[in-house]
Amino acid sequence: MQKISVLLFLAWVSFLFYAGIALFTSGFLLTRLELNNHSSCQEPPGPVFLPWGSQGEPGACWMASRFPRLVLVVIDALRFDFAKPQFSHVSGEPPVSLPFLGKLSSLQRILESQPHHARLYQSKVDPPTTTMQRIKALTTGSLPTFVDAGSNFASYAIAEDNLIKQLTSTGRRVVFMGDETWNDLFPGAFSQAFFFPSFDVRDLHTVDSGILERLYPTMDSGEWDVLIIHFLGVDHCGHKHGPHHPEMAKKLSQMDQVIQGLVEHLENDTLLVVTGDHGMTTNGNHGGDSELENSAALFLYSPTALFPSAPPEEPEVIPQISLVPTLALLLGLPIPFGNIGEVIAEVFSEVEDSQPHFSALAQASALHLNAQQVSRFLHTYSAVAQDLQIKELHRLQNLFSKASADYQQLLQSPQGAEAALQTVITELQQFLRGVRAMCIESWARFSLVRMAGGAALLAATCFLCLLVSQWAASPGFSFHPLSIPMAWGLIGAIVCAGFLAATGLKLDLVVLGAMAAVGSLLPCLWKVWIGWGSKRPLAALLPMPEPVLLLLLIRFAGFFSDSFVIAEARAAPFLLVSLILLLVAQLHWEGKLLPPKLVTVPRFGFLTPTGPPRHNGLHTLGLGGGLLLCIRLAGLFHRCPEETPACSSSPWLSPLASMVGGRAKNLWYGACVGALVALLAAVRLWLRRYGNLKSPEPPVLFVRWGLPLMVLGTAAYWALASGADEAPPRLRALVAGASVMLPRAVAGLAASGLMLLLWRPVTVLVKASTGAPRTRTILTPFSGPPTSQADLDYVVPQIYRHMQEEFRGRLERTKSQGPLTVAAYQLGSVYSAAVVTALTFLAFPLLLLHAERISLVFLLLFLQSFLLLHLLAAGIPITTPGPFTVPWQAVSAWAFMATQTFYSTGHQPVFPAIHWHAAFVGVSEGPGFTWLSALLVGSNTFASHLLFAVGCPLLLLWPFLCESQGPRKRRQPPGNEAEATVRPEEEEEPLMEMRLRDAPHHFNAALLQLGLKYLFVLGIQILASALAASILRRHLMVWKVFAPKFIFEAMGFIVSSVGLCLGIALVMRVDGAVSSWFRQLVLSHQRAGEQSSLVYTGAGSSAREAQSYLLPSCSQELLRPLT
Repeated sequence: MQKISVLLFLAWVSFLFYAGIALFTSGFLLTRLELNNHSSCQEPPGPVFLPWGSQGEPGACWMASRFPRLVLVVIDALRFDFAKPQFSHVSGEPPVSLPFLGKLSSLQRILESQPHHARLYQSKVDPPTTTMQRIKALTTGSLPTFVDAGSNFASYAIAEDNLIKQLTSTGRRVVFMGDETWNDLFPGAFSQAFFFPSFDVRDLHTVDSGILERLYPTMDSGEWDVLIIHFLGVDHCGHKHGPHHPEMAKKLSQMDQVIQGLVEHLENDTLLVVTGDHGMTTNGNHGGDSELENSAALFLYSPTALFPSAPPEEPEVIPQISLVPTLALLLGLPIPFGNIGEVIAEVFSEVEDSQPHFSALAQASALHLNAQQVSRFLHTYSAVAQDLQIKELHRLQNLFSKASADYQQLLQSPQGAEAALQTVITELQQFLRGVRAMCIESWARFSLVRMAGGAALLAATCFLCLLVSQWAASPGFSFHPLSIPMAWGLIGAIVCAGFLAATGLKLDLVVLGAMAAVGSLLPCLWKVWIGWGSKRPLAALLPMPEPVLLLLLIRFAGFFSDSFVIAEARAAPFLLVSLILLLVAQLHWEGKLLPPKLVTVPRFGFLTPTGPPRHNGLHTLGLGGGLLLCIRLAGLFHRCPEETPACSSSPWLSPLASMVGGRAKNLWYGACVGALVALLAAVRLWLRRYGNLKSPEPPVLFVRWGLPLMVLGTAAYWALASGADEAPPRLRALVAGASVMLPRAVAGLAASGLMLLLWRPVTVLVKASTGAPRTRTILTPFSGPPTSQADLDYVVPQIYRHMQEEFRGRLERTKSQGPLTVAAYQLGSVYSAAVVTALTFLAFPLLLLHAERISLVFLLLFLQSFLLLHLLAAGIPITTPGPFTVPWQAVSAWAFMATQTFYSTGHQPVFPAIHWHAAFVGVSEGPGFTWLSALLVGSNTFASHLLFAVGCPLLLLWPFLCESQGPRKRRQPPGNEAEATVRPEEEEEPLMEMRLRDAPHHFNAALLQLGLKYLFVLGIQILASALAASILRRHLMVWKVFAPKFIFEAMGFIVSSVGLCLGIALVMRVDGAVSSWFRQLVLSHQRAGEQSSLVYTGAGSSAREAQSYLLPSCSQELLRPLT
């Protein structure tokens, strides 16, 4: 019952954190309201005044169509500098020829030879720079919000007004070919479509080749009015190789040939638009708001003259959404209702008219229509939503009214008003740009009440963790009050739901969960504080050492600095190294540069001697030095944030497939496979050292044979993945199939190993031997069989020592044959062996999701965890029979190492740094795998959080595991000197982890305390990131640094809390299996009904009577006869 209470309480505390995170997120990351209104030709946005009489022409809408046909080419991730000439260079880069420069030479030739027919713009993209959000912006003219980036994995149909809907409603034939994302956004909207799978970024050619096979035949057929083409090769090449790879030059050269071919096939009534949906970083990623991600190329071309003047020397910078109203008016369509973009005015000039006045008037006419549409949207939106700034809205409406009145006056007397006309154009542009700026700021408004409530709930939960963790360490701790908060939480949820239903308010699950959390948290805090906390001084409630508290405060304060968050990859190892040096210094000051000492609570008034130390101070210093070396080596695998251009990311983070040069690739492949073999050998040697590898149990057999198969499958997959592009054409299908099946096989083996471990977690060795029945007399201070738990606590450890002596061959052997005796060994490491085995099973599938060379980091991860555990164990005293505790410095160091490993595996808390390639490991093409791909990417990103959380119980187990292995002489109780002279003095063996079973109450309390301390350290991190995002919500870097940091911390906390509960549940499963195993042995012994080979006697009791009372409660190793 105690085990269930511990798990439920930890799950409830995690739920409190989840509720706080959800409540804060609902106030911080708000989405805009999408209107279902649609524009139509029959309902102009206002009085239409055109300088030419085109409104009565057949087919005319708000403005007469300039181009009956359109070819829209979207080259995914076409960064603006990709369209620059050869000798241009990126800011900050040396002026040298880069692989991606000058490859789109046809654009430059067209601009030079036909300056009035073409124009190149720098398209300014709004964040987030993900494909689905950019397609929304390119078709609706709106601003997809920050939260919408999460739906990039599962696109849904666009409900608001858009260009595709306007085209189909006016009877235009729209043909599409390319990225299948358009099918999700516009289902059934195309008269003809050729969709290709888009999510496999490793495939550079399938989509582009499929388009080219159908492009020119479709154009020549003439059965289209609008042709939309979405190429993906450039984007995929960036993800796979980066923009500086030679493969990028090949893809851009291919796109250049496509553009040249399209220009040759165009007719005079067709407009060609070539644009990128976003840019890419220097690593080839996107999703954030860096300069390179926000910069895309936009190229317009018409066989007839379109522009009144030659292009400027430096291309003009325009917002990406300006393309939407421009195309709508050029095609004779209504501008989508929710558009807030500004038309590109120069394309509406009267090229054939030599008078500048008429060209300016035509631009003003297009701008006025655009402004009328935006004004109508603002009026409709402000009537149903309250998130626009009222003062700014009134100012903009007054500006539009003045500009509209001036425009109408100019139409009545157009002659001689050039200066007034330019004033009107400026006023209309100011209105449109002011609306866009206001919407960007307003749609980032926050709900301060929810944000404050979420932060308060997080802070109160952290205080609860601190309070209960100290209460659990007290001798009088009781598990019974732990079940009360969940009942209060259920009552709070019911009351909140009833109130919302009675008042007719909308049922908000976030608010409902927060009310349930508060309803259960407050009574629990009050009960703990009144019953325990108020009786102690305030200093006792914050018992962590001052240096550790200082490090935690430094980390807490660092979340409020954007430079600290950006440089956290260096700051986290620094804090970890500082804590390690502090631990070594503390051990030196306290004289504990030795293995943990055994402090035994005296039973009869004497102390058990600790025995001679096995190591000197050099051993501990060696542990610290090795740990610092591992941290330094792991720091070599780093990814630089985009905000630090002077930093160079480690080249070892890229996959082997991106390497040029076979010899170097083969050497690295050998090193990666060597790391796999070393990791496997280290785990097996550790299990062998503690004897658990000798067990015939299924998990141990799987470690012997299943793990080598996992290593073999991983190595084979890496070999195929690194050389897939070099495979012969006839073998590529086979290689592709094997590349999907091998990761699935490794994951299946890992899942099988975990299931076997949960089924039979007791990895002990049972030996049968034949010999004369031997008896051993154990003197007890009580008469008769043991009648209390205290009597059992005295006798049970002696059983364990006797069994260790039997295993080591220290009992006298006799030649006479007797009953068959069964002995079970290696119970001293049964808990930690299960946890280490589970971590190994988890590590291999997670390793498959990373680049090959990250295997070296995983090897360092296991090694530095081993060193850290030994170093921490050197300063943790073992008290028997309890209570047991894990120091704060151990928990803090473990959490710091999880953060350090997150950065050492090439991650950063920003969206462009996400390893998207993990989504395709073991995943075949086709629908239905979107959720799996998201799960794989999440597992790759938060692998360190999961591994360290599952391994957290090792902080409690390792000091017992490291108990001195040297034998100790057993002291006899007073009054038994005569017995001591009869037989030689016996040697005492360490009990190791079996000491925890001697005090199950303290064992469960220690697991609860450990879990709460770990949740507290993680909780203050998520609290700090939430407060930083809240306080600095108007900071320039809020969406670039603080918001992503909060999202990553929140997701990392969720993964860590789940992993922590799983790790503690695994230890409890092992403990329950050990108890069940003992009970089965006792029942078998009772059924056998023979004399036991291990006899316990006390004054006035027979051997069999004493045994019958002792065995059912025994939690150590047993001997029993078999017939």
